[in-house]
Amino acid sequence: MSFAGYAAPPLDVSGEEIRLADFPVGYFVDNEQSLDYETARNHAFEPANSTATLGTGASVTWHRIELHNPGLEARALFLHMPAAYQVRAIDIYEERSQGLVGRATVNLNDASDNPLMYRGTIVYPFSVPAGETTVFYIRSHLYSHQWFAAEIYDDKNSRKALVGGHLDIALLVGMMMALVFYNGLLYFATSKKENILYSLYLISGVIWIALSYGLLAKAFNVYGDAVFILNLSVFTMPIFLVLFMMVIFETRGFYVTEHRILKGLLVLLIAGFCYGLFDIEGALIPASTLAALMMVVTFSVSLSILRKGHPLAKFFLVGHSFFVVFNGLAVLFYKGLIEPNYLNSRGVGIGIVLEAITLAFIISYRIKVLEDIRAQQDELKRQAATDPLTQLYNRRFFMTEGECLVQQARTTGEQVSVIALDIDHFKAVNDTYGHHAGDLVLKDMAGIFQKFSRDRDLVARFGGEEFMILLPGADHVEAEGCAERIRQGVEKHVVEVGNGVSIRITVSMGVAQVNSAAESVEDATERADKALYDAKAEGRNRVCSAA
Repeated sequence: MSFAGYAAPPLDVSGEEIRLADFPVGYFVDNEQSLDYETARNHAFEPANSTATLGTGASVTWHRIELHNPGLEARALFLHMPAAYQVRAIDIYEERSQGLVGRATVNLNDASDNPLMYRGTIVYPFSVPAGETTVFYIRSHLYSHQWFAAEIYDDKNSRKALVGGHLDIALLVGMMMALVFYNGLLYFATSKKENILYSLYLISGVIWIALSYGLLAKAFNVYGDAVFILNLSVFTMPIFLVLFMMVIFETRGFYVTEHRILKGLLVLLIAGFCYGLFDIEGALIPASTLAALMMVVTFSVSLSILRKGHPLAKFFLVGHSFFVVFNGLAVLFYKGLIEPNYLNSRGVGIGIVLEAITLAFIISYRIKVLEDIRAQQDELKRQAATDPLTQLYNRRFFMTEGECLVQQARTTGEQVSVIALDIDHFKAVNDTYGHHAGDLVLKDMAGIFQKFSRDRDLVARFGGEEFMILLPGADHVEAEGCAERIRQGVEKHVVEVGNGVSIRITVSMGVAQVNSAAESVEDATERADKALYDAKAEGRNRVCSAA
């Protein structure tokens, strides 16, 4: 039902404490956007609430608030408009006894120095004389979506309202900035593309939350067209989210149909962003519908990928469900289809943060999976390069790595030597005590060879009882000294093979200095082998050097 000139009963402001934040008002949409005060005050108003959203079809609205003071003393009060940071311009007309007693205009492009603007909130002081009625006609001109919020306070509660607020938004922004920092560290550690896309998604979310919920206005006292362009973050957020999905699920290579669907959605989002660079107001009109489409498509795609067995899809769906539910409420709120409340008005911010936390978990989980795969690959490489019994390097690794070291020595002029080792009478050990005892001897010898070698030396088992050591930076004299230490260490060592049986072992060794300018590692090992045979021929348990 409409009423000419008013649409809500007058508010009693005679109480001891005035704190009105939720009360009935009248409104109408000025479709022509040209009505003046005299015309608007006689227009038919409809009932509404002091906190309302009217969607995209109400760029200019008029609101009517009637206050009556039946008391014996005048009341000094303050009209607050806490959503003023969202508007293009606000005109306030204060009427009493059918006459205009006060007027104020706040253009948000020039609001930084306006005395009525305090950290994103318009504060208009007024008074209601005893026994009289004050009526406000407020013209609100917004960019795209029409939000309206009005509050009436006495002096004490006005101060409280201005001091408080935005702590929840600051907390949301703080959490997301912490995630940006955390993800930056992950990027430097992994250099993964998804870390960059996730960071850009977070930054877009921070900008949108800080802008849409007034934190940017409160912290920096900035308003108007120059700041409104930051609403483009409503496009960049889903753009980076879709790109993140493509990378994290590897849709290009494994989910061709889903990849094409996401690409189609991406084209729409990028088109909206580009259009917004030239006409941000026009681009934001279909933004809520595009956001709803994005939520449906991304949820459906992730559900399809889950059915196809991707391990990360279930985690993504959990976080994206938060995003879809809370953003769905926000879309309905922005379109004016549901009543405003905390969850509806904060839906996008809450949804973004909850999804961001889940995406951070997905990235951490993916890193863990990749690290596990890398560790398995490293283990396979290690197994391929080592002897399973002694855990020394095998012949193939020795020859490959040794050749690299010799090439380095050829460049630097560093000396390199090789020691060939063979356990004396090893066949007799196996024949007498069994192969288990032989294995214990081999493992003990491997430990001694490593103990008396340098950390940089390359110790390998070539097969059977034959071993080889490469000594970078050692000439034949130093290599002979190393070989003699090993020989003495083996000679003094006793191998316990069980059942109270102890075995003493000796080794024969051949030493050759590598002529890095003229020969390969293989040539040097052959010369060391010949020296080894000389040591055996001379009676074993000795060191011989190659010519």
